[in-house]
Amino acid sequence: MKKSALFIIALSALIISCGDKAEKEAKTADKYEKTKLSLEEIEKQTPEKFIAVAGSDKKNLLGQTVVKGKVTNNAKMATFKDVDIKLFFYSKTGVLLQEDQEMIYETIAPGATKSFKSKYFAPKGTDSIAMKVVSAKF
Repeated sequence: MKKSALFIIALSALIISCGDKAEKEAKTADKYEKTKLSLEEIEKQTPEKFIAVAGSDKKNLLGQTVVKGKVTNNAKMATFKDVDIKLFFYSKTGVLLQEDQEMIYETIAPGATKSFKSKYFAPKGTDSIAMKVVSAKF
């Protein structure tokens, strides 16, 4: 009698512990999916925080300012497209001379970089150009 009671208790403990393990795995998978989804939502809400732009400028023979740059998607989950970049033209003394918009019509996957090139007739006295990401679609 003691042996059968002990056997039933041991069997019950084994069944309960197996059920908890499967339940824990299901909860972990659900939690991972929710975290992944929320990370993607955060990235899509603020694309300017996850997209970086860098570049350089030079004058061509026609007197145009040629801007070459790279747009990098630093997001982990979100893919962005149609990146809107604002360009700022500054004088030697740091005075803002002009602002311009540039749209990069590319799809940029997480961790990817895309190059772009644009030509402008920059205002007289332009010494440097700065760039900033304004927005992007997903």
